Amino acid sequence: MSSPEPEREQLAEGTLISHLLELRSRLLRALVVVIAVSVPCMVFANDLFGYIAKPLLKVMPKGAQMISTSVVAPLVTPFKLAFYVALVFAMPYVLYQVWAFVAPGLYKHEKRFALPLLVSSVLLFYAGIAFAYFVVFPLMFAFFTATTPPGVQMMTDMTQYLDFVLVMFLAFGIAFEIPVAIVLLVWTGLVKLETLRRNRGYVLIAVFVQAAVITPPDVVSQTAMALPMYALYEVGIVMAKILAKQKLEQRAREEQEEREREAGAA
Repeated sequence: MSSPEPEREQLAEGTLISHLLELRSRLLRALVVVIAVSVPCMVFANDLFGYIAKPLLKVMPKGAQMISTSVVAPLVTPFKLAFYVALVFAMPYVLYQVWAFVAPGLYKHEKRFALPLLVSSVLLFYAGIAFAYFVVFPLMFAFFTATTPPGVQMMTDMTQYLDFVLVMFLAFGIAFEIPVAIVLLVWTGLVKLETLRRNRGYVLIAVFVQAAVITPPDVVSQTAMALPMYALYEVGIVMAKILAKQKLEQRAREEQEEREREAGAA
């Protein structure tokens, strides 16, 4: 009689290969969409750069303008921006492909929990980028321009400017994911909801320290990042209470049963 071990190994190998093939298919679809979206972005690359540069150009001294310290920067820098803009626009479809790959392995209640969390994470990331562009950049660049020492002409390199704003977009986009992170911590049981409520004061100090590390060394940008981060912390507590309600109730029942068993054994 043949051993079932080789059959199980062949089945596991076949399942792994099928998963890898599906993953490759999902990644290729996402890549095709990103490339397709990047084509019109490349056509309007200079217009996109002008829009991104607007918060700084508005507050620069009269007659001042950006400069390019590299021969290829006027061509490469807008194209670089166009690719990142295409990636941001295509992100919902990219995340949908990730969801379609992961979803079959989730239980029904996990799907109900994960789908709104995924949608919320995308919307919050977009909100973080919008907040940085429309609120933080005008205040921050106005402050930088106002504090320029006498005798110094402000001439910002276009490549360094793009690198700076991309980092800021990423920082604020990630910072706005705080509610999602809190929900996941509470749902997995790594942190209790009561602990998050009790440590509000420490969190307020921590977000100001983190904002000081991420943002430029000025009070305006640090405060503009720290206050929304703390507000999102409070939003995360509310979201965790709502979305993880069933999980928290189940965990409370298990803890109560464990205490009763320990009391009965004693």
